[in-house]
Amino acid sequence: MKWRVRKSVLAGTIAVPASKSHTIRALVVSTLAQGTSHIANALSTGDGASAIAAARSMGADVSIAGSSIAVTGVGGDFTLGSDDFNMENSGTSTNLFASIAALGSRRRRFDGDASLRTRPFRPVLEALGNLGVTFGFEQEGSDLPFWVCGPIRGGATTVNGFSSQFVSSLLFACPCAPEDSQIIVENIHERPYIEMTLRWLDRMGIRYDASADLAHFRIQGRQSYRPVDYAVPGDFSSATFAAVAAPLTGSRIALTGIDFSDSQGDKAVFDVIARMGGRVEKNVSAAVVDGRGEIRGLELDLNAMPDALPALSVLGCKAEGETSIVNVAQARIKETDRIGVMAAELAKMGADVAEKKDGLVIRHSALKGAQVDGRGDHRVVMALALAGMVAEGETVIDTAEAAAVTYPGFVKDFRALGADIGIID
Repeated sequence: MKWRVRKSVLAGTIAVPASKSHTIRALVVSTLAQGTSHIANALSTGDGASAIAAARSMGADVSIAGSSIAVTGVGGDFTLGSDDFNMENSGTSTNLFASIAALGSRRRRFDGDASLRTRPFRPVLEALGNLGVTFGFEQEGSDLPFWVCGPIRGGATTVNGFSSQFVSSLLFACPCAPEDSQIIVENIHERPYIEMTLRWLDRMGIRYDASADLAHFRIQGRQSYRPVDYAVPGDFSSATFAAVAAPLTGSRIALTGIDFSDSQGDKAVFDVIARMGGRVEKNVSAAVVDGRGEIRGLELDLNAMPDALPALSVLGCKAEGETSIVNVAQARIKETDRIGVMAAELAKMGADVAEKKDGLVIRHSALKGAQVDGRGDHRVVMALALAGMVAEGETVIDTAEAAAVTYPGFVKDFRALGADIGIID
């Protein structure tokens, strides 16, 4: 699928779709629980669908009615379900369910699409290896497909925190091990996502000790999860696109369905926009972004919110002066190398952009419509759509179907704001 995008004037209100990160965590907890959980306002497509499939592979009974999901968990029997986990394009689901699958003595195989096969999973598997788990890879030079076989017994391990998902995976699984566990985290990145996982453990009454810097955890074994009754909040990573669209197009856009008391790191995007010159009004559950003023380039440290890099790199083209995105090398191991991809695709549109090891440098640029490739990465596709909304001429984006991974209603929502965006089959 391709999208055709032309220069647009935006205005109005947008309801932010459900959080991918919370949906997947709710499904992890519900799978482990004894009893039936109810998850409202869930993301049941894309990455959400991959997590649902993983829950079923573990043996959980999952039923879906619209945006509501009911899950009857395995209740401590980690040998149920099937041997195969098809994770499609979801790196988060793969990492989190890898440790859940390793709680049992059954050998489980994980695989996914071509994009997922390029992503790293070895760090979490090696950390599990120190806790009594065996694992292996089917293809030399690739971390996927892999197999994992437990059970996790507990003990001490060290994990590379280059991706917060490696850490969260262990934190969810270790309470169910028969022995206590100690986890040492090296090279911590994306701290807000680790904090999100800890909030889930707190909600479940899981007992653990954490150092202030989140580099050392002690987790008691022989614990269990209880069912949840949970409404998933809006996704600040998805909200980023409408929030950035306001200053990018000189528009005023209201966003609803978000929770600023939540631990999602990408809520800081609103502070970034304000620092760059946009006017932001927010309360607990909504925000209004007025981008009708001058936008100024800044240095932006995106270590805590790497998913914001594609959209903010487009905003850097609008900003006066220079925008430097730094300390976000982990953006290279997402669905694509987002640093390299955004540099290449924005350059096709005439952007003055330079790729750095851990980020980008973007100078004020007048964008021109072009044929660009989203590379099958949902956030790249949506960021390039934003670029097309301010570019002269017409922009055609390939692999646009990838947006459905986290934001299936993107075209509909942005058309309602006034975006000139169409679908080319």
